[in-house]
Amino acid sequence: MVRSLSLLVKRALDLVVAFTALFILSPLLLVTALLILLEDGRPVFFRQQRAGLGGKAFSIFKFRSMRVNDAPVATMGAVTGSHPLVTKVGRVIRRTKIDELPQLLNVLTGDLSLVGPRPTLLEQVAEYDAFERRRLTLKPGVTGWAQVCGGIYLPWEERIALDVWYIDHWSLMLDFEVLVRTVGVIVFGEKLNHRARGAALKHEHEYGHGEVRVGGWRSEKPLG
Repeated sequence: MVRSLSLLVKRALDLVVAFTALFILSPLLLVTALLILLEDGRPVFFRQQRAGLGGKAFSIFKFRSMRVNDAPVATMGAVTGSHPLVTKVGRVIRRTKIDELPQLLNVLTGDLSLVGPRPTLLEQVAEYDAFERRRLTLKPGVTGWAQVCGGIYLPWEERIALDVWYIDHWSLMLDFEVLVRTVGVIVFGEKLNHRARGAALKHEHEYGHGEVRVGGWRSEKPLG
């Protein structure tokens, strides 16, 4: 009962914050869209099918940061800012996370929450085992625990473990902590949180998902 009420509060906060952020950030969004158009033309947005709550498919929105005619759709979320296909504007908006701001629209539609496991590609979900499927039991987010504990520096299995740890320890206060840490990531960049990584892998081991692993049991895949 308490969790259900907390989830209702979470949704209400999602709506309030998303509406407010879109209003306040509208000049930045318009300037970003204009810069993308001037440098590389249309489209301004990158859309891709991702897995949401329960594995249900939805279209995620991002500002396009790569040259659209040169990159297969499946790889557009899997490269770093130094990739040669990333545009000049793309490097800036990736570094500052501005490319993720259109996902506030996904928050309004209810496909995303502000905080939650990052939504993965549909083909990734098809390969999930029982432990990995637990990340589908809570709505995915614009930012998440794995993203503020190392992000791109984490191997696939550690990001999964961090996401499941977040779900099993979820609270509104934890969401608030993730949002605060996200600001730090935007300002100072991504850094590894070794304590959080250790706790997540220990939690995975206690769940009975096998031995605690440091890496290598599954190929690296983008989490968006």
